Amino acid sequence: MRGRTLLLLIVVAGTLLVGLAAGTVPLSLGDVWTGLWHAEAPGAVIVRDLRAPRVLLAFCVGGSLAVTGAALQAMIRNPLAEPYLLGLSGGAGLGAVIAIATRAAGPWAVPVAAFAGAITAVALVYRLSLVAGRRLDPRVLLLSGVVVGSFAGALMSAIIVLSPSAGIRNAFLWLLGGFGSASWQTMGVFAAYAALPLALIGLSARSLDLIALGDEPAHHLGAEVERTRRLVYVCTALLTAASVATCGIIGFVGLVVPHAVRTVARPLHATLLPLAFLAGGAFLVLSDVVSRTVVRPLELPVGVITALVGVPLFALLLRRTLT
Repeated sequence: MRGRTLLLLIVVAGTLLVGLAAGTVPLSLGDVWTGLWHAEAPGAVIVRDLRAPRVLLAFCVGGSLAVTGAALQAMIRNPLAEPYLLGLSGGAGLGAVIAIATRAAGPWAVPVAAFAGAITAVALVYRLSLVAGRRLDPRVLLLSGVVVGSFAGALMSAIIVLSPSAGIRNAFLWLLGGFGSASWQTMGVFAAYAALPLALIGLSARSLDLIALGDEPAHHLGAEVERTRRLVYVCTALLTAASVATCGIIGFVGLVVPHAVRTVARPLHATLLPLAFLAGGAFLVLSDVVSRTVVRPLELPVGVITALVGVPLFALLLRRTLT
């Protein structure tokens, strides 16, 4: 296990270096290293001011989405659960678009609106998923998430089309996900929103292990199921909102990464969550590298790259779940 963790850390370090080197102006690894340590180096401005915040933000967003997906899969006991498919991303995106359309000022306004949208989406999905006897059906929950996400997407499209502001129409590209506007300020805003939810989910690892067995066994083993469920829902909503507010809607990271990690690591969440964070960060950094190099000098939305990987895996998991 330690060998696999060390290998993952080496892969993460290599991925970060590749992210700093790739772009419209390719840099060698030597140029990247020199630019990081010497402010007067020729590539220092590109590495420090443009690519470093972009790569770090992509890594943190990817890790947060992976942790969110792993936590939701345990809470709902459904391998297909992830923030994009459960409507959290759509609700957060709708809140962010409303804030942009109303020209809400300040770097904190859009994340707050996105969080409100994500919490509303969670409440709607949860309410729609309650069947007879107030029993939560994981399959109905997933379908409810798809419905709520589609409804939020339709509202976002209507607001963008009807808004008199020319800038809001550019949100179509932003909603597909991307890190072109990343900066150290954006990174700071994301970190301020994400640090506490990540810590709380990490502290809930034991409870997530028990809840994954079922509500009744978890109760008998001492887990506070309802308290943990509320806490995890709020934390995942906040992480999703912070991600959407800073880089748009990026789907399937929370689906792909936890399942990939489970193939090589123990399913206990004390191990799964930190490994998922590292692997999710590396995955999104690589996706961002592909998005800005495959059709250079144009840049594809990162959400397109993650969807190309995630949709086939979703189809495979759906087939296994229903058989």
